[in-house]
Parts: sequence; C-alpha cells; structure tokens
Amino acid sequence: QVQLVESGGGLVQAGGSLRLSCAASGHTLSSYDMGWFRQAPGKEREFVAAITRSGDNTYDADSVKGRFTISRDNAKNTVYLQMNSLKPEDTAVYYCAASLQWRLRIRDYEYDYWGQGTQVTVSS
Repeated sequence: QVQLVESGGGLVQAGGSLRLSCAASGHTLSSYDMGWFRQAPGKEREFVAAITRSGDNTYDADSVKGRFTISRDNAKNTVYLQMNSLKPEDTAVYYCAASLQWRLRIRDYEYDYWGQGTQVTVSS
C-alpha cells in the first residue's frame, strides 16, 4: 500500500504560480497512474489532471488546460502539479491520488489511494 503526502500549497495572488508535490512512500510510485483532484468549499471533488505510470501521457481538465501541468519523477517517487496563471476559482484543497487501473482515469472512485490534501488559496 502506498502512502501519499502533498505539499506546496499556500496563498498566492491571482496570476501567480505554485508547484504542488506529492511524495509517495511504502511502495514504488511507478506502479500507479497518478491524478490530482481538488475540492472547493461546498462543492464536489473534481478531477484536475492525470499522468500514466511512465509519464508519457497526461490528461488535463478543461478548466486548467494550458495553465496546469502534471509531471512525475519516478526516481524520486514524486508527482508534481505546476500551476500557472492562477485564478480565484482555483481555490480549493488539492489531493493527489494513485490508481491501479490502466488507462488514464478521471473519476475519483477509480483511484485507490489518497493523500490528505494541501490548501491552495488564490486572492483576487
């Protein structure tokens, strides 16, 4: 079983950037496709981005396309989410998740392991 810990969240002004990290322990990260999700207050958790085990393929939600980039370093057992041109509507708790499924998944129930989340707040 893999344990996931997110970091890198914080308060940033609109237009700014943040890079989230998700560090894995207990199992090699290369055994999983990885995803980022977010949940804003009063809203359901939503898919942000996903990346295959090798890192060759990624998929982004339309709401973040062109602004966010998911990547991974399997040697460091870490997944990243680079967030640029941040908007107030990006404010949420961001979670990384690991999936044993094959082919990129965008639904949270298709992910098997979750981190505790990191808060991202974008001020206008």
